[in-house]
Amino acid sequence: MAHPVAPVSPPLKDDLDIVIPTIRNLDFLAMWRPFFEPYHLIIVQDGDPTKTIRVPEGFDFELYNRNDVNRYVDAVMTIPKVICDHLSLGVKTGLPYIWHSKASNPFVNLKKEYKGIYWQEEIIPFFQSVLLPKECTTVQKCYIELSRQVKEKLGPLDPYFQKLGDAMVTWIEAWDQLNSPAQQAAANKKNESTPSTKS
Repeated sequence: MAHPVAPVSPPLKDDLDIVIPTIRNLDFLAMWRPFFEPYHLIIVQDGDPTKTIRVPEGFDFELYNRNDVNRYVDAVMTIPKVICDHLSLGVKTGLPYIWHSKASNPFVNLKKEYKGIYWQEEIIPFFQSVLLPKECTTVQKCYIELSRQVKEKLGPLDPYFQKLGDAMVTWIEAWDQLNSPAQQAAANKKNESTPSTKS
C-alpha cells in the first residue's frame, strides 16, 4: 500500500535570497520555476540601466541596475570624503592600495551584505548631512567623532552600527599606537642606520 508523499519545503526558503546577474531577459526562469519560485530573487541588471529586463510573472523579485549599485558604492566612499572635506585635504583616487583576490562564497557574502541595499536609504542621507565640529583638527579626531555619530544616529537602525562605531575607535587606537612618535622615531633611526645601496 502506497503512502502519500508529504510535500517537501524548499531548503532555506525563509533564509535565502537568490541573486541573479543578467544583461538580458529572464525567460529561462519559467523553465526552472519549481526551483526558483519559492525564493525571493534579487536581480542585478548589468549594462545599460535604461534597458527593460523582462521577468516572467509569478516570481517574488527585486530588480537593481547600475544606478542602484552606484548609490551604494557612493556611500562607501563618503566617509573619507566627509573627513577630507572638513580638513581641506586632497584625496588620491585610483588603483587600490590593497588588492583582494580571495575567492569566496557568493551566497555567504550575500547573506552578510544584503542589508546594505536597504540601509542605504538611511546611510546616504546621514553622510550627506553629517557635520564635524571645528575641534576636529586631525583625521583621527574626525574619525572618532564620526564613529560617535554613527552609533548615535545609525545605531537604532541595526546593532551592526553600534559595532561599527566601536570598530572605528579601535582602528584609530591601533593606528595611533603603530604610528606613535616613538614608533616613527624608531623607524627613522632604523632607516638612517641602514647602508645605502646606491652607488
